[in-house]
Amino acid sequence: MAAIDATLDHQVVLHCIGGFAIAMLYDLPRPTVDVDCLSVIPVEETASLQSLAGGGSALHKEHGVYWRHVRIVTVPENYQDRLLPMFPGAFRRLAAFWPRSARPRAFQTRRNSARDREDVKFLARSAPLDLSVLESRFQSELRPYLANTDRHDLTMRLWLEMLSGA
Repeated sequence: MAAIDATLDHQVVLHCIGGFAIAMLYDLPRPTVDVDCLSVIPVEETASLQSLAGGGSALHKEHGVYWRHVRIVTVPENYQDRLLPMFPGAFRRLAAFWPRSARPRAFQTRRNSARDREDVKFLARSAPLDLSVLESRFQSELRPYLANTDRHDLTMRLWLEMLSGA
């Protein structure tokens, strides 16, 4: 991130999710090779970041980590209202945030991969997680925007069952 910050001449804000956010905030023991971002502000910087730090870029080759704009994620309504800074004051122009209340992996019920499930279990062991809040936010803030709600309802039920024993 410092290498990206060094190239900027104006403020750029990233909303990060996924393994990177969990690794930085909760010391996730598995390595991650991508920095998943939901939003880039200003949005016009997306292409520049992809060129500078995306897969196959010089920064990717140098550091082994690449930046990725995540496009296929349904986010809870007003998730931006619950963003917290990831590295306060660490960078001159780059600011990274993560959606604390919804958890970085909770957006990924759509994918429901084994890695996602393991990361969510890790989060449940590492940080306080109120399952009733998770379920309530899924029902009120995420579910109304999903297609194939039966599939997502099943995934949420499985996750709640899995987490109740975590």
